[in-house]
Amino acid sequence: MPIAESELHYNNPFELIVAVVLSAQCTDKRVNQVTPALFKAYPTAQLLAQASLDDVLFYIQSVSYPNNKAKHLIGLAQKLQQDFNGEVPANLDQLQTLPGVGRKTASVVMAVAFQQPAMPVDTHVFRVAHRLGLAPKTATTPLAVERALTANIPKAEWGVAHHWLLLHGRYVCIARSPKCATCGLWAICPSKSKK
Repeated sequence: MPIAESELHYNNPFELIVAVVLSAQCTDKRVNQVTPALFKAYPTAQLLAQASLDDVLFYIQSVSYPNNKAKHLIGLAQKLQQDFNGEVPANLDQLQTLPGVGRKTASVVMAVAFQQPAMPVDTHVFRVAHRLGLAPKTATTPLAVERALTANIPKAEWGVAHHWLLLHGRYVCIARSPKCATCGLWAICPSKSKK
């Protein structure tokens, strides 16, 4: 993956955090289809904080779990206004105080928007880390996988390594029927298909 970066479209940390919240259990392609109109209508936390649930639902109805995500986005924007002067904080713990933002989302924002060392573990990273033997079988939670990866990958590489693993899992080492025959890591993979 020579270009290992986020496939979400965004222009600033606010747009990124909104896109990442929307991307939970949804494809980046779908998120990228809905965010241009959403960002045009609500370019700032201040404007999104004033939106009604129905207003936000109008823009995001085609993503998974739109009702919950609309509530989270409005609550996130309100909290940004109340506690952070409308700005997305560049702090992992503070990010996790925002509605709809867990450790993975906060880590994505830290790594992508603020270029800070972070190792977000989503379903792709979790799967690939286990298949490649980068995380032990005993690492059964995203946090345990994160700890295994950060213990063995140089800190300066965490952000790009996250994208290497994520993109490899999204396009090659897919959940069902991984593409072992075309995988560049096949020779060293402990989980490779014998086909």
